[in-house]
Amino acid sequence: MNKEILEDLTRHLIDPLGSELANNVQWWYLKGLSNSKSDVYPVTVIGKGSPILLLHGFDSCFLEFRRLAPLLSSHYQLIIPDLFGFGFCPRPKDKSYGPESLINHLSLITREASINRPLGVIGASMGGALAMELARKHPEKINRLLLLSPAGLTGSPMKVPRPFDQLGVWFLSQKSVRNRLCKQAFAYPSRDVGVPEEQIASLHLDVPGWGRTLAAFARSGGVANYGTPVPKQPLHVLWGKQDRILQESIKRESKDLLGNKLEEIDDCGHLPHIDQPSLVAARWVSLSKMK
Repeated sequence: MNKEILEDLTRHLIDPLGSELANNVQWWYLKGLSNSKSDVYPVTVIGKGSPILLLHGFDSCFLEFRRLAPLLSSHYQLIIPDLFGFGFCPRPKDKSYGPESLINHLSLITREASINRPLGVIGASMGGALAMELARKHPEKINRLLLLSPAGLTGSPMKVPRPFDQLGVWFLSQKSVRNRLCKQAFAYPSRDVGVPEEQIASLHLDVPGWGRTLAAFARSGGVANYGTPVPKQPLHVLWGKQDRILQESIKRESKDLLGNKLEEIDDCGHLPHIDQPSLVAARWVSLSKMK
């Protein structure tokens, strides 16, 4: 069902890079998670070479990487899943939707993608924190990490009780709110945010169960304190100087945790892979040469 929804929605995508990425979505049966042969999960696979797993952020989807993918896919195979309970994933009512479920889903993706070969991981925002946990759980399968404005490295889980979870869902469903948040994520929104960007930021809201699983994730407390211990694999972190999504206190705590592994970059907001995709690609190439 979600396959048909995605195909229908992407036919109307304005951004050509988004359309290219959407045309490379595969639907994976994940043993241990899928309830039936029709219960399949979206994973974009594009390019050839050493594999990289790319993880998007909160309430987003694989299309976050539309600008980075063309810069890496000529030398790497990119594996871009929608996080469990987000994007265009199925949302069975018998599943839980806390961070442990997200890690379980990614572990299954990693199992399928890393047969006889290690994976690199690029994680953006919440995806950065999940990348850290994934690297700790599967050190034999993950060989290096690049985090982009990671969220959830520090702090404590904050469980949102009913009915405030539903209020949050309603708030995030409002077009004006989503457009404002979309602009807030960019370094220079008046210059770089238009209808194509706003369309992609809200595309997945039409997936059945979007609000139900978002509320369940909020009740779980979300992703927090995933930064320690720092994984032993080669690690680099990019953080936009114009990031207006994460608070300065979070940035300071992350600097204390990561030290010289963290690099602040100018002309960049919360989404380095959107604002500065060429720089992100260059940093990955440099990281790939590290032993």
